[in-house]
Amino acid sequence: MSIELISAFVGLILTLLVFSYLIGDNPLFRFAIYLFIGVSSGYAATAVWHNVLMPRLFSRLGDLNQLILLVVPLILGISLLAKLSPRISWLGNFAMAVLVGVGAATAVGGALIGTLLPQAEAAMNMFDPSAPGGGSFFARLFQGGVMLIGTVLTLASFHYTLGRTADGAAKSNRILDGVAWAGRLFLAITLGVLFAGVYMAALTAMIERLSSLINFIRQLIGL
Repeated sequence: MSIELISAFVGLILTLLVFSYLIGDNPLFRFAIYLFIGVSSGYAATAVWHNVLMPRLFSRLGDLNQLILLVVPLILGISLLAKLSPRISWLGNFAMAVLVGVGAATAVGGALIGTLLPQAEAAMNMFDPSAPGGGSFFARLFQGGVMLIGTVLTLASFHYTLGRTADGAAKSNRILDGVAWAGRLFLAITLGVLFAGVYMAALTAMIERLSSLINFIRQLIGL
């Protein structure tokens, strides 16, 4: 029996185990999920060991010129192991804070450089007649106007500041409420499109999986 046939048979069994969730939560489905999580965790740990720890840390410990720089991440990494014990988990708080801080800074920087600035530049280019792009100037002007209005209304939908009356009670602003409602409408449309894309991707994956199962069964019975 070839390795391709064995892997196809294992894939068939695991796919059927996952599809068993259609009849409700059951031990077979949980077994498939636990197996997937375990294999994914093992693969991630192996990738981190061979691609990060070994080439960038442990293999360089013999270099005296880099030893001082490597001691700090080594100590921080070892202190994270203290999180396994509740009694000494406080030893890993500093390393965890560094991870969270660096991760947050990376996420914010990535969102700013990779999303907000390019989106703002694209919106401004829609109003520039000399900017490259298809369509007439009026078509670009209309698209840029829709993009600008959608961006402003969406940002305004996150406005939660309320005024105060003379007696200290909260007083809402009808204009801001209307603008926020229009912004939430843009958000709803955007989320709807995103969810539709996710469901289409999941449906495509399911169709591919069913097609592979059908082809495998046909090969087994010789059709």
